[in-house]
Amino acid sequence: MNELYSHHPAMFRSNPLGFILALILVPVGVGILIFLYWFLMNKSSKLVVTEHSVLFEKGLLSKERSEIDLDGIRTVKVLQSLTNRMFGVGTIELYTSGDKPEIVAKGMPDPNKVREIVKARQAKN
Repeated sequence: MNELYSHHPAMFRSNPLGFILALILVPVGVGILIFLYWFLMNKSSKLVVTEHSVLFEKGLLSKERSEIDLDGIRTVKVLQSLTNRMFGVGTIELYTSGDKPEIVAKGMPDPNKVREIVKARQAKN
């Protein structure tokens, strides 16, 4: 299985103000707890795009996995605020049918790459 995209959400780039605030709170001791919690939440989510499917898994102790065949994806929506665009991160929403996204991955680095991979795959078919 050839992975075309495989990333965890970015910590600093997805929330630079929260990162700075937690850094300021490190001497008090609260910042370390915030960083630990934030790190665990980011490492517990992962988006993987292969040649045939998209897999999104999240959770530390219990896992939630969603897998979509690339041919079944109808719409890829990339949401980026100004700061998200400056730091190269964003939210990726994948729709198959209906009005609700099947997968929502927040804070992902280079979100437009996922859109390009899906569109290139759909163009082949």
